[in-house]
Amino acid sequence: MKNRTIFVLLLAAVMALPAIAQQTSTPQPAAQTTGSAATNATGKTPLQPDTHEGFWGRINPFARKKYVQRQTDPIRNRINELDELTASNTKAIKDTDSRAQQGIQLASAKANEADQHAIEAGSKAQAAQQTADQAHTRLNNVEKVVTNIDQYQPSTQTEILFKSGQTVLSKNAKAALDEMATPLKSQRGYVVEVQGFSSGHGQTAISNSQKMAESVVRYLVLNHDIPVYRIYLVGMGNAPTPASAAAGDTKPAKRTTGGRVEVSLLKNNLEQLASTSTPPTQAK
Repeated sequence: MKNRTIFVLLLAAVMALPAIAQQTSTPQPAAQTTGSAATNATGKTPLQPDTHEGFWGRINPFARKKYVQRQTDPIRNRINELDELTASNTKAIKDTDSRAQQGIQLASAKANEADQHAIEAGSKAQAAQQTADQAHTRLNNVEKVVTNIDQYQPSTQTEILFKSGQTVLSKNAKAALDEMATPLKSQRGYVVEVQGFSSGHGQTAISNSQKMAESVVRYLVLNHDIPVYRIYLVGMGNAPTPASAAAGDTKPAKRTTGGRVEVSLLKNNLEQLASTSTPPTQAK
């Protein structure tokens, strides 16, 4: 009887120990719980153990299946929420990174396009500067040409001889005129000076020299299509012939002893003006 009483007392003590341990455990302060909720990823209050198990839960030293399930379900739910939040954050990070890469590529393309435009603009500016320099040089040449456009310089000179009292051109005279006048068909900026000289005196000599010069002018107009406005005719009569400056002749001028006509080709800078007026090739 005494042994049975001792065994019952020991069993009651063992069963009372879990209840005493649960009553002596101290819970977390409310301030700490509230403070940690703000740092959670889900923004929810941290989990707290369920201590309201009733009378049997307090004195039962062994964990029941339903008790463990009630304790672990909130943890499992929070883990699922954290997984969903992590997946959402990962997707958001990938989307942000993708948009950033697209922005970087677009900015790089725009920068390359701007560089290309800058290079093209530099090339066009250089071409424009070259064109301006060429135009300036051409303008200076034109100014020089225009300044001297009325300054005719001797180019070639041909002498046509006539027999005394005749005004008809000989075969040699025509050949000499052909040689001088043929190249003039493609030229500009020239005049032809025709001076007739005749032996004799007074008005008779002037009239004869005029007729010989007119025969030369007639041949040039009819056979070589030289415009009349480019020909200047003068009948000099028996005027003294000027000394040949090109030959360096210092002897005094002599009077004509027969009939002769001096045909002089004079040119200005009009051909040079035409060449400098040609616009330069535009750079593309």
